[in-house]
Amino acid sequence: MKKLIDTLNKDKHYIEIILAGGLFLIALYYHMLMDFIIYMLYFVIFLEITRTVINYIREKTVVLSIIVDAFIILTLRELIVNVVKINNEHLDSLEALMSSTLNWNIFIIAGVIVFLLIVRYLSVKTSETYILGKKNKNDHLRNNEL
Repeated sequence: MKKLIDTLNKDKHYIEIILAGGLFLIALYYHMLMDFIIYMLYFVIFLEITRTVINYIREKTVVLSIIVDAFIILTLRELIVNVVKINNEHLDSLEALMSSTLNWNIFIIAGVIVFLLIVRYLSVKTSETYILGKKNKNDHLRNNEL
């Protein structure tokens, strides 16, 4: 038993898997899986915003990728809520698909998610740490060649 506890303390992934599995089973038991997912997304958004505020207080800078992550999670939450609503609609033809305001809402949210993913990619590629890290790596390679 002590060996099992030591293994769990060394590798934190076991704790995460056990916690996620427990929450999943609780959500299934209470028939609230979608609510659990939505509330967990709210929790992640809250963590990201708190991390941004603490980072700003400490370093007086704002990391754009953290804010974009929070917006991506928020739009994913909206997409999940709208996809659950679409299960109640009857779509018999292409015209019914295009005339539904809920479907247009989902298309727009999907476009926003793609846009935010592009912004996230660009914010990482143009970040100071990425550029300086790449520059330092190139300097290290040049110094080793000499």
